[in-house]
Amino acid sequence: MHTVVERELELKLVLSPEQSVPVPARLSYRTGDPYAVHVTFHVNSDHPVRWTFARELLVEGVFRPCGHGDVRVWPTKVDGRSVVLMALTSPDGDALLEAPTPQVSAWLERTLRVVPPGAEGEQLGIDDALDQLLAR
Repeated sequence: MHTVVERELELKLVLSPEQSVPVPARLSYRTGDPYAVHVTFHVNSDHPVRWTFARELLVEGVFRPCGHGDVRVWPTKVDGRSVVLMALTSPDGDALLEAPTPQVSAWLERTLRVVPPGAEGEQLGIDDALDQLLAR
C-alpha cells in the first residue's frame, strides 16, 4: 500500500517582470516513487502538463538556488512575499513558475514526515526483493 501526499495550489506563470497569469496546479508525492515529486499544471486545455523531478531539488530550492538543465529552483521575494521560482525547460518551450513558499514548504514537510530524507530506498523494497531472489 502506497501513500500519496497531494496539494492543490495556484501558481503563476511569469510572462514578464510585470505580467503573470494564474495556473492551477497539483503537487503530488507517492511513496511508490519516493525520490520524485510530480507537478501537474492545469492549463486551458484537455491535456494537463506534467513534470516530474527530484524531491530533493524542490526541498533545497526552497532555501537556495539549485538545479541544472531542465529544472532549476530558487527562493526569492516578490512584492514582499516569499516565493519559490521554478524554471522548466523542454523541447516544447520554457516556463518560469512562481509558487508561494509557505504552501510549498508545508506540503514538502508532509512528504518528509511520510518518507524522511535518506529513507527513500526503503520504500522501493529492493532489500526484500533481493532477499527473495537469493533465497531461491
